[in-house]
Amino acid sequence: MDNCITKVNGKGVYVAGNDIDTDRIIPARFLKCVTFDELGPALFYDERFAPDGKSKNHILDRAEFNGAEILMSDANFGCGSSREHAPQALQKFGFKAVIAGSFAEIFHGNCTTLGIPCVVMKKADRKKLAALINEDPENDLILDIEGLKVICANHIFNINMKDSAREAFLAATYDPLDTLLENEREIRKTAERLGYA
Repeated sequence: MDNCITKVNGKGVYVAGNDIDTDRIIPARFLKCVTFDELGPALFYDERFAPDGKSKNHILDRAEFNGAEILMSDANFGCGSSREHAPQALQKFGFKAVIAGSFAEIFHGNCTTLGIPCVVMKKADRKKLAALINEDPENDLILDIEGLKVICANHIFNINMKDSAREAFLAATYDPLDTLLENEREIRKTAERLGYA
């Protein structure tokens, strides 16, 4: 299928910290946006900018990490409130995958639906990968969902992910709306049979 996600390639960036919650990822005052497209610039806003709008030189704003597509962090990433805006902000900022020590359940599910793989890597391996990324931010990461590994600068790191999410990415069934649209004819038949059409 065209929408299968078997690999994600791109530059990486390591945003350190355990228990990074959804309010840090996208502060509540930005939730009143009309479309999710407006969320990208507000990603980690309070971590990146002072109250007067001046940059705090957050790692996401450093030139060497411009265009990073794979975010790496630590344990319990995406905890806190279950706002869908957090994975939307990550996606609109340009991230295509997240590597962490663990993920909050609802955040993980929301990312999966958007086509953002969330993979788990051991702490020691994340430390080594972060060092490779920081030594040379141009290093390309290959996140291999089929092989359950991340490759960077000739180093291979094992990853884990939920079987259900992995299967959904490999079979292109991660987006329930796409699944509904692809099965419109069968849905209409069922609606007619049940007397709803």
